[in-house]
Amino acid sequence: MLAAAESPRVSVVMPVHNARPFLDIAVESILGQTFQNFEFVILDDASTDGSTQRLREWAAREPRIRLIEVKRNLGPALSSQRVAEAARAPIVARMDADDISRPWRLAEQLEVLDKFPTVGVVGGLYDIIDAAGGKIRGPEAWRLVNSAVPPFGNGPMMYRREVLEKVGGYRRQCEFWEDHDLIIRMSAVTKIMILPHSIYQARQSPVSTRFVSEQHRVERAMDLMYRCRRRLEQHRNYDDLLDSPTDADARIDPRVFISVGSMTLWSGGRPQLFRRLIKRGNLRPDFRTLSALVWTTWASLEPRTLRGFIRSLLLARRARAAFSVRTPGPVSWAAPTLPPQESAMTASHDRREGPRRSAPMRGPETARSAGRGRLFAEERRPEAGNEVQLTTR
Repeated sequence: MLAAAESPRVSVVMPVHNARPFLDIAVESILGQTFQNFEFVILDDASTDGSTQRLREWAAREPRIRLIEVKRNLGPALSSQRVAEAARAPIVARMDADDISRPWRLAEQLEVLDKFPTVGVVGGLYDIIDAAGGKIRGPEAWRLVNSAVPPFGNGPMMYRREVLEKVGGYRRQCEFWEDHDLIIRMSAVTKIMILPHSIYQARQSPVSTRFVSEQHRVERAMDLMYRCRRRLEQHRNYDDLLDSPTDADARIDPRVFISVGSMTLWSGGRPQLFRRLIKRGNLRPDFRTLSALVWTTWASLEPRTLRGFIRSLLLARRARAAFSVRTPGPVSWAAPTLPPQESAMTASHDRREGPRRSAPMRGPETARSAGRGRLFAEERRPEAGNEVQLTTR
């Protein structure tokens, strides 16, 4: 147990907005960690469902909990930044208010940071669970070989606080995908490693931020994410897209409707997005449009069989990934490299309104090559322990 006056080794930070149904189990999963030398900083982001009062009760009986309350809802990006800024320890672990951290999560991530001083961020794979806590999908190792998309998000992330400060923190312009934007920029200034097994359980539930937020707002945010991801896959910077004006009525990437609908699908619901796709999607004679048309139609008619089909595809991906990740030890990951001239031109953005320098996006040469694309895991020299670097051959 951490005494109140003792300086913690780790700050666990958790923003909360209307997460009352799952709040207790989330808090208990942190307090029950095998590693105990931490403070637990919780930001109540203007909740209206009783979460605020419940958090006050937790803070009154648990000295490691430090509760911060705001009266005006900040939203996912700014609340993440606000609670991260409140951390006092040199190492910060993120937690989401409707999720569950496995008991050994903090200990395992901290062990990686202690063993590899050049590593600034440690993530982990995770299970996806439903509102009742039942497992929907297990950890997906195939995510480790996709360098354009971080294999983890906010929940299972631990980082050195100086790394967050160096890249300027979360950006409001990247709302609803602020975690992936942050991880991509962190990879420019530090090494990132991932535990290739489940250390966390991410919940698909009706209180998830994307689920309860205004649909048009989420769709525009997801469209921006896909446009930025395309730049990244082309090894080009995307900072200029973040502040460029957008037409509120402009048609959006068809994949947005798969991304938005997946929340409902894996929560056990029946997404009804086909008509919205026809009305708002940027439909073209290509695979993206075809897949979105098929997905939205199938999801609205037979969501159960669609879930089964997707599970079969994921099994095939896992089988292929087994040839790339052959170790239980931590795996290195980095975003695609950018040309030096683009890295030097990274735009300035503030987390709220004014300009602020942010780190250029780049990654180690081993992250992704423009040549042949099969990725595999290769054991490093003995002195690196169980670390594995994903390389291209």
